[in-house]
This record gives sequence, C-alpha cells and structure tokens, in this order.
Amino acid sequence: MLAACGSSGGGVPTLNWYIGKQSGGWIEHAIDECNKSAAGKYKIKFQELPARATDQREQLVRRLAANDSSIDIVGMDVIWTAEFANAKWIAPFPESQRAALTDGVLQGPVQSGTYQGKLYAAPYTSNTQLLWYRKDLTAAPPENFTWQQMLDDANRQGKQVQIQGARAESLTVTFNALLASAGGRFLNNPEAGKDATVSLEQAPTVAALTALHNLAASPAANPSLNTAEEDSSRQAFEEGNSLYEINYPFIYPSAAESTSVPGLQQKLGWARFPRVDANTPSKPPLGGFNLAVGAASKHKDLAFQAIECIRQPANQLFAAQEGGNPPTTSAVYDQLTTDKYPFKEVLRSSINDAEPRPVSPAYNDLSLAVQNTIHPLSGVNPTADAIALRKLSEQALKSEAVLS
Repeated sequence: MLAACGSSGGGVPTLNWYIGKQSGGWIEHAIDECNKSAAGKYKIKFQELPARATDQREQLVRRLAANDSSIDIVGMDVIWTAEFANAKWIAPFPESQRAALTDGVLQGPVQSGTYQGKLYAAPYTSNTQLLWYRKDLTAAPPENFTWQQMLDDANRQGKQVQIQGARAESLTVTFNALLASAGGRFLNNPEAGKDATVSLEQAPTVAALTALHNLAASPAANPSLNTAEEDSSRQAFEEGNSLYEINYPFIYPSAAESTSVPGLQQKLGWARFPRVDANTPSKPPLGGFNLAVGAASKHKDLAFQAIECIRQPANQLFAAQEGGNPPTTSAVYDQLTTDKYPFKEVLRSSINDAEPRPVSPAYNDLSLAVQNTIHPLSGVNPTADAIALRKLSEQALKSEAVLS
C-alpha cells in the first residue's frame, strides 16, 4: 500500500499531501492552483486522512515512525508540532524560508508551529472560540466580561450556557484557555522539550477549575454537559433555551438554518472568550492546521517550496470564505467579507492573543491527564483536583503514567 502512494520514480515528482478530510473544497483548490503554478516542477496529490483528529494522528504516527518516504507534506493539527519534531518525524524549515512563512502571521499560529526555536510547521489555517450570545435577550458584554458574570446572567434569565464538557480534546481546550486566562501555565519551560517541567500553580489552576465547577453545578448547565462536544452544543444552543455559547465560528452559518428560533443568525452577538479575572485579558484557545515536511520524504526541497504556495494569501482567503477556516495571516482578514465574517476583527485579535496548548512531545498524555482528572465536570473539586492534575501531569511528562 505504501509503494502505491510513493513519490519516487521518473517524470514529474509527486508530492503527497496527507491531511484530514475537509469540506468546502479548499484543499483541492490549493492543490489545483499550486500544480498550475509549478508548471511541471512537481505535482501535489491529496492523500485523505479521516475526519477525526485522533484518527489522523494515529495514521500519521504509524507511517512517520516507519520512515514512510511517501509522506511529503503533512497537514497537522496545531498540537502535534512538538511531538512530531522531537521524534524527528518532520524536518525544520530552512532559516532562509522562515520570514516568508511568518511575516505578517498572527502570533498564536507562529507559536504553534515553533519548537525549540525552529519553525517545524508553517501556519496555514487557524481557529478559535468566541463567546456567542443572544443579543435580543441580553446586552453586549463589556470588555472585562468574566466567566462568572456570564453564568450569573444566564441564571437570572433561566437560560443555559453551552460549552464542551465531554471527555475529549475539547475539554482540554477549554481548561487550557481558562488556565492561561487565570495567569497560569501548564509547563514552566516548554522550550526544554522532553525535559520541561510542569507548572500548574495552585492558584490559577484552582481558578480555572472553579469556573468549570461553578457552571457544572449551576442550573445554567446543559443536562448533557458531560457528553457535549462542539456540534452537540451548537445544536443545543439552536434550540433556543440558551443565552450564551462558547464555540467556534462554524455556528454562525449554521444559525441561519435554525428552525427553532426564527432569524437566529440576526439575533447572534459575539465577543472575545470571557475572562476569569476582570482585570486580566483572556487567552482564547487556538486551533487550526499547520503544514510540515516529512523527514523521510525524498523531495524535501520541493515540499518546502510547495508549502509556500499552498499557504499563500489567496489560498488562505479561499479556505476562509469557502471552507470556514480562518486565516493565519493578518492581512487576509481585511479581505474577508462581512456577510460571512461580520466578527472578523474579534476573531483576528483572539487568534493573535490565543494561548496554544502545551507545546510538548508528551502533549497527548498531558491532554489525557486533564481529561482523566476533571471529567465529569459535575464532580470537579477545584482544590483537590488541582493537586491531582499536577501529580498526574508530572507522571505523564515522564512517561510514568498509563493513560487512555
């Protein structure tokens, strides 16, 4: 099977681009545009991975660990950089290419592609969560709006707040954003790679867990909170019983199709991820796709060149407008249409200020440590679980814990 996908042989070199299945045609569009501009220098071929990030990672890890030379370009979740770079599965970009891939790019995405000072993954598309609210039912939140104020407002009106509380990566996303917003850090020195140490200082960790506990213990919590993921919380919000939702921008076009609340899209307001402390700006979560070059690729130089083409502004704009994947380059936000992105300014600033999840070769185990400790949210004990999470994360970082 691997030989069938190989990029060796005579004629025009084939560059296999492995990336998860996506809607909107933005991957195919970028391939068509870059193959035209390459004029026979190379030909990019789409190798489709499963839709779920966990399944994508599993397939990529198996192939990369086996030094599969058919993997030329890797479409990576932003959380994989450190793990793949530390294992030497992907090659760092030449320093001479760094400026072309990072100039004008928002800070959060650049951080997500950097490991130990080197750029291993070029920012391509990005994403973050916003605070969505029913502007026909409540006033626009002030700049220093807090998680607790959101909860209090929903309780006063007998409405719900929708977040993702399932035992899944989405739970780690929310916890990490709250931790950073409370002034905390997961790791003290992520640049040390496998030699980093766990931070999770007690005060900010307790503050983050308290925010989650207070929602879970509140009438504002969805009865299905402990199994809620991005799409199910979107569906719950569209039923009309919710005042607030924390989710990705895909909920905006979906709101136009709501049948339970006529005109829901026109009733949607948006703001930055809420603060934990009123005096400290929030640190929104960060998602998206980066692009890397497989270390075993037989065409690394061509793959580096192809990535510059793939992530060019015109292709980022197409991915945003047609595929709903926000860009990483600031200037592209100026070109987004307001009919699809009326919230583009808060989206841009949120992604720029976003806090990447821990940049660590052990990230997968660190995420599982979070999920194992704080799920279900209804059972969170902030003080005790802050201590437990720190201990389990220290074990995970040293590969001393068996997590699943």
